Amino acid sequence: MRIAIDTHTHSVASGHAYSTVEEMAKGARSAFLRGFALTDHGPAISGQPHPYHFANMRILPKRMHGVRFYRGIEANILDGDGKLDMDAHWLADLDFVMAGLHSEAMKPGSVEENTAALVSALRNPMVDAVSHPGNPQFPADPAAVVAAARENGKAIEINSGSVRVRKGSDEPCLEFARLCAETGTFVVCGSDAHFRYDVGRLDAAIAVLKKAGVPRRLVVNATVRSFEEFIARRSAARRSVASV
Repeated sequence: MRIAIDTHTHSVASGHAYSTVEEMAKGARSAFLRGFALTDHGPAISGQPHPYHFANMRILPKRMHGVRFYRGIEANILDGDGKLDMDAHWLADLDFVMAGLHSEAMKPGSVEENTAALVSALRNPMVDAVSHPGNPQFPADPAAVVAAARENGKAIEINSGSVRVRKGSDEPCLEFARLCAETGTFVVCGSDAHFRYDVGRLDAAIAVLKKAGVPRRLVVNATVRSFEEFIARRSAARRSVASV
């Protein structure tokens, strides 16, 4: 399985990443991708960009070095109610909005507490997908999280970085992928790159998708067309809510 768009990358704006936006675009081109989403962290984690960073991404070209550029964010989930560290009016105009659990923004809780946070985030109309739900630091109930994603037309991320570097991620990620395959739930496959040479480094996640039997039709970033159809639908939903 080939992936056209890397949906999870970080630039120097994230504070703990090491490449500029332009360097990430060059990395995407070198990896033979069709595009990438820049998803710097939301401001709840120290050293992260101000909301202006995300608003001002509108000045960046839609194509860089021959690849498509998508304006995104990895927002932080702050509590069990799925509250995010970015208000709706900042998120409304982005192309792709992920939300994830990070220990500096929300302390790991019980399985029930972590599950409630992820489920609530997936019910938030401003969220398109949850990032690395297989992170063993935040154990959750995969069945409940996947059900929430399916019910709301959202996606579950299989994070290649987690499989590579977060010890204990293999089985949770595989379980999430298996349930997505069984229930027909959308999946996104991201590298979580923090350096240009990791953009498009998706082999670990693709191996999980294959092992779980996830069909290509459920992987929304497998092709440019499927990804753009997904984000067009989700962007329209975000804007309609933000304008109320």
